[in-house]
Amino acid sequence: MSSLLQASDLTHEDKVVWLEDPAQLDYVRQALDKTPRRRGKPRYYRDGRMVGFAELCDSAEADPDSGLQKRRVFYLLPHDRDAEPDGLYRAGAPGEAVDPRTVEPRHVGMKTERSQRGAAGAATRTVA
Repeated sequence: MSSLLQASDLTHEDKVVWLEDPAQLDYVRQALDKTPRRRGKPRYYRDGRMVGFAELCDSAEADPDSGLQKRRVFYLLPHDRDAEPDGLYRAGAPGEAVDPRTVEPRHVGMKTERSQRGAAGAATRTVA
């Protein structure tokens, strides 16, 4: 499924469950996954690790074609900034990345200076 989400994709979200403290992360990647259940931790099939997921309200209906629920999953890959602070995303972030502090049920989440620039952005601001 597409990782670039719109609010209309999230209308049935009830709550967001974090498996890791979002205050410790500059950004998280978000995507919609199809899962068999509305609640509980979904299975995870990507590299890296799941750091959170959304649970759906009781009125959320399954996809008519697959019978599965569309749920948002938050994750990080092995080459993301938290694991490799001086790596590829030392500055900048992937397109599907948002600041986890801006994530709420039914809201996509936003890119912020912290999610986009991280520690490199903070160093630049101090020098300028």
